[in-house]
Amino acid sequence: MTQLTAEEKHHLITRNLAEWLGDEKLKSILKDRDLKLYWGTATTGKPHIGYFTPVSKIADFLKAGVEVTILFADLHAYLDNMKAPWDLLALRTQYYEAVIKSMLKSIGVPLDKLKFVKGTDYQLSKEYTLDVYRLSSVITEHDAKKAGAEVVKQVANPLLSGLLYPGLQALDEQYLGVDAQFGGVDQRKIFTFAEKYLPMLGFEKRIHLMNPMIPGLAGAKMSSSEEDSKIDLLDNASAVKKKLKKAFCEPGNIVDNGILAFSKHVIFPLMKADEKYLVPRPAEFGGDIYFEKYEDLEASFAKEEIHPGDLKAAVEYYINRLLDPIRKEFESDSNLKSLSNKAYPPPGKEKKQNKQNIPANTNEADPSRLDIRVGKIVEVSKHPDADSLYIEKIDLGEPSGPRTIVSGLVNFVPIEEMQNRMVVILANLKPANLRGVASHGMVLCASVDGDVRKVEPLRPPADAAPGDKVSIEGYENGTPDEVLNPKKKVWEKLSVDLIVNSDGEASWNGNLLFTSSKGKLTADTLKNVPIK
Repeated sequence: MTQLTAEEKHHLITRNLAEWLGDEKLKSILKDRDLKLYWGTATTGKPHIGYFTPVSKIADFLKAGVEVTILFADLHAYLDNMKAPWDLLALRTQYYEAVIKSMLKSIGVPLDKLKFVKGTDYQLSKEYTLDVYRLSSVITEHDAKKAGAEVVKQVANPLLSGLLYPGLQALDEQYLGVDAQFGGVDQRKIFTFAEKYLPMLGFEKRIHLMNPMIPGLAGAKMSSSEEDSKIDLLDNASAVKKKLKKAFCEPGNIVDNGILAFSKHVIFPLMKADEKYLVPRPAEFGGDIYFEKYEDLEASFAKEEIHPGDLKAAVEYYINRLLDPIRKEFESDSNLKSLSNKAYPPPGKEKKQNKQNIPANTNEADPSRLDIRVGKIVEVSKHPDADSLYIEKIDLGEPSGPRTIVSGLVNFVPIEEMQNRMVVILANLKPANLRGVASHGMVLCASVDGDVRKVEPLRPPADAAPGDKVSIEGYENGTPDEVLNPKKKVWEKLSVDLIVNSDGEASWNGNLLFTSSKGKLTADTLKNVPIK
């Protein structure tokens, strides 16, 4: 590999930054040796695709020979308005480490060039604690509150823990033995605070590198706490499409445009030397168009030469390319999936029920509301008044005997293949009258629309029996609604995230469906398609 000059390293280190402080010191260090730098992240909210912004800069730093330390700031997270208890923070710290390592691997960053540190590995030492006391003896309340204004939640009567936060972050620079700290431009006040107060303790002033805060999908700052503003790192392709479809992307508007910002700060920096940014377009609208530089993409969008829908389609492709390795790693490792669910458990459901036996205050996005079971078709015939419909008697292991269910599978599955077939049933839909026959459920199928439509009923595992309950990982303990309220469109909202994944297995929002024996549900041939 060709040795980079100090100027080339400086360009890689500073490109796409919003601001950096200490440029002369940076240039001086690069003339003599490689830079030492740390990036810290408080282990609170669940990491989302916005984290690719700092991670892509870490790739730049490594290319420039920088010695990078990643700090999982668990103590800082605890002090940030005490958002999570210690036992939960321990799990979240493990999740952060696992998912950020997976992100780095997904973009080809070698982990052996990185150092990973937990804050509590050194922040509880006698030396560090004494320096916290020393620092607190010179900091004013005003400066501590001002420094944390963009990072620590501001309240009328702030906790002392929030006032300690900036001082701890400043001391991290000394105890991690680095030349520079990297973070978002929202941390500028903490950085200038560190530059002022560390020398008062006899420590040197560090360099500070700041990334821009890229807009979220809703047009404001991307936030873990605002569901519609971010895409989770484990979101499936269907969820990515749904969230991008709702993203703010006004024609010609290049301000507060999260789609363009993600392209600038993540996609373009991570593209290979000979790769061009592809915007797919139908032939009638000019066909596919390629861009070598972000500036050309932005200019073309500003002139409305590129439709927002086409730009979203481009970003959807690149996001899924980034997320695929992460999804596969977590899908294939049961320990990682369990860690994700424990670190960020779904909201609990109230046990109190109303007269319709629907849990009070139930989260509409909770898939445990669906009553999904294994069934066996014991009798099937064609509907006398509808050429595309079968009338099936399906055994769900109920004392009342088989249910009558009508399904539109005539054109997709021969009747002889339907006889005695094991299927998967959504059992708590409100009964519907289909061409004069009452249908008491739905046969769940992998389905793809197109020039040639394909539909395949899901297959339960070989050891499944009629009536076996189907659960979703992470939601095993929920209680299904007795009947899904059609006015609330619960099924319609939940089914958006119900897909057959790239391995041909049924999943909801990245979590696999399984029977009581832990057997998975599969499609015969279809992959990466919705379940309907």
